Amino acid sequence: MALPDATPSELSSSDLATRLGAVRTGVADAAREAGRDPAGITTIVVTKFHPVSLIEELYALGVRHVGENRHQEAQSKAALLADLDLSWHFVGQVQGKKARQVRAYADVIHSVDRESLVTALGSEDSSLDCFIQVNLTDDAMRGGVDPLNLSALVDSLLAAPGLRLLGLMAVAPLGEEPRRAFARMRELSVELRTQAPTATALSMGMSQDYAAAVLEGATHLRIGTAITGIRPVLS
Repeated sequence: MALPDATPSELSSSDLATRLGAVRTGVADAAREAGRDPAGITTIVVTKFHPVSLIEELYALGVRHVGENRHQEAQSKAALLADLDLSWHFVGQVQGKKARQVRAYADVIHSVDRESLVTALGSEDSSLDCFIQVNLTDDAMRGGVDPLNLSALVDSLLAAPGLRLLGLMAVAPLGEEPRRAFARMRELSVELRTQAPTATALSMGMSQDYAAAVLEGATHLRIGTAITGIRPVLS
């Protein structure tokens, strides 16, 4: 299905509904191909740089999981939309000094990648769901823990107060066939379960590769422009 390539100011409610419907259909088709129940897959709509009004429209269309990756923007939106029963997923890198602030509004953090962040997020007061982000590239500067150091980080998170490990998260590297990268994540997920039997979730797959992610077992998809249209360019 050809989708309208609109900026947020041009994206009508009907266009948004069409895009969302197309992604829902694509997810369901991929799930059926994999012999999976589409109901077991959570689509998180990433709304970075988009206005609160767009999130309200998404809510009216049945969206309940929203993703953001910039703390100040996420914090503001969560406060403005506190009356809606949305689940807020923080999918960007978390600065240690902002960890407590992110924890205050986020329901799920997808990007835990170091022990210092585990320490900063830990709390005796409430529970927070987390994914450990894995770096699938050779670039140590990219977000995510090296797979060789994953086991130690898992132990750290499991021992931290107030954190619940859901599973693993990753972004498919540029230049690598996405399904191959996601297959690597599926193998890591199987290994993870020997340490954390309940940590079965996989957060992987975005606008351009979500079908491949579903075929390799993704339980959480982080989809932005395929649903929301082109993000505005900030000056």
